Amino acid sequence: MPAVISRGRRGRRAIADMNMVPFIDVMLVLLIIFMVTAPLITTGVVDLPSVGKAANRPTSVVEVIVGSDEKLRLRLDGGEPQATSLGQLAAAVAALQAGNASVPVVISADKAVRYESVVRAMDMLQKAGIQRVGLSVKQGG
Repeated sequence: MPAVISRGRRGRRAIADMNMVPFIDVMLVLLIIFMVTAPLITTGVVDLPSVGKAANRPTSVVEVIVGSDEKLRLRLDGGEPQATSLGQLAAAVAALQAGNASVPVVISADKAVRYESVVRAMDMLQKAGIQRVGLSVKQGG
């Protein structure tokens, strides 16, 4: 295809084509720069907490159970669970602690429960000033 087109009285006029060669050269140089510098970039290390075994088990534990139906139940030292509501949770836990703030509170939740329900229970306990609140985890696989 000729680069010049002849038109009547106007004379010669150039065709406006984009020259891709400089663009390709710049892209190849950038590719080489990224290939050389990629191995030099240090990856960030995230330090995740691990679950360990406590040296000794507390004498008394208040357990907040969030069932798969998202209903709350309270249990003291592995006893019989008692149903409660979210609004009464903090008062019921404080009553089970019997004025001893060192009694830990453990939240156990079914794995099908929405995370929002567990956070709501933790938030209610925190607003009530309960100090030792933890999450129960399944040991092993």
